[in-house]
Amino acid sequence: MVSHRRRRTILTAIGLYLFAAAFVGYFAVNAFTGNHGLRAQQEIEQRLARMQAELDEVKAERTVWERRVSLLRSDKIDPDMLDERARALIGFADPRDVTLLLAPR
Repeated sequence: MVSHRRRRTILTAIGLYLFAAAFVGYFAVNAFTGNHGLRAQQEIEQRLARMQAELDEVKAERTVWERRVSLLRSDKIDPDMLDERARALIGFADPRDVTLLLAPR
């Protein structure tokens, strides 16, 4: 009877330790692979870096376009920009222009 009681206490202790280990293991795995875990944090940081690079490209393109638009404002029209846009829209060239015809590759 005494050995049965001792065996029962040992098995209960082992069971509690296994339950605690499984409990801690579950949260450890979830902390690494879960929706808000370490791996998700790395993916978010990578997406943030890609989006930051894309934002920088878009800002540079916007700066170029703002500069071009400012040259076409009615209060200070740049004659060269006006001539370039008019030729692009109409599709004509000045007879004094040098045109190069390139063969397609």
